[in-house]
Amino acid sequence: MVRLAKAHAYGNDFLLVAEGDIGAGDRTAIARAMCDRHHGIGADGLIVYGLRPGGAKMRLLNADGSPSEISGNGVRCLGAWLAWTAIEAGSEAREFMIDTDAGEKRLTLAERSQGRYTFRAAMGKPEGIGERELEVAGEIVRAVTLRVGNPQCVVLGEAGDAVLYRLGLALATHPAFPEGTNVEFAEVEAPDRVRIVIWERGVGPTLASGTGACAAAVAAAAFGGASRDVQVASPGGTQRVEWRDDGLYLTGWAEIVLTGEWRR
Repeated sequence: MVRLAKAHAYGNDFLLVAEGDIGAGDRTAIARAMCDRHHGIGADGLIVYGLRPGGAKMRLLNADGSPSEISGNGVRCLGAWLAWTAIEAGSEAREFMIDTDAGEKRLTLAERSQGRYTFRAAMGKPEGIGERELEVAGEIVRAVTLRVGNPQCVVLGEAGDAVLYRLGLALATHPAFPEGTNVEFAEVEAPDRVRIVIWERGVGPTLASGTGACAAAVAAAAFGGASRDVQVASPGGTQRVEWRDDGLYLTGWAEIVLTGEWRR
């Protein structure tokens, strides 16, 4: 049996397992089995974590078992778990450092209300920002590509299910991205508001994405006329992204859904 917690941020859900509880087996197969929504528990990804002074180290596997450098929502889900366990232990810790494959991320607890933990996360600086044209599904698409700890491809314009299901998978697996990419279709509704739909690498359509919100905010500010402090709305809810001189800051909530044991 594997002890676990399940958490989500705006419907983007993760299973949290301590590294000592999962062993050294085939974590790819374990992630696939646990994240399966029909035969397992169901989640967009599996986070294997180890506690560290002042925070934790995490490794993320997508629902298909593939590794991912980071998830903005996943980092907050782990932060919610750390805050919840700290409170249970009588501590009021409000800041956590999370070591990811994309570097350390600092989470500051801004609010705790009705089981939800709102964090402002320092996500680091975006890299490799540029525009390019891609031939996909028989059409030419202008996309903004960048990294926010993981690879991102943002298409500015329409943000709806039609374009998501027509082009999402084709872009996520496009030969231009040998390691695959996360994809966002983003519409600038106002200078301070961007709406997105998401196709996540190794997962598919998701209700929300923290790094996807960051990438869309950068693309919208750089090429779409948006401000550098925006509300990014996805099907699961709205997060705030600030693009400051020292990097990106992502603010949103996460909550613990359950704790239990998985029989494998």
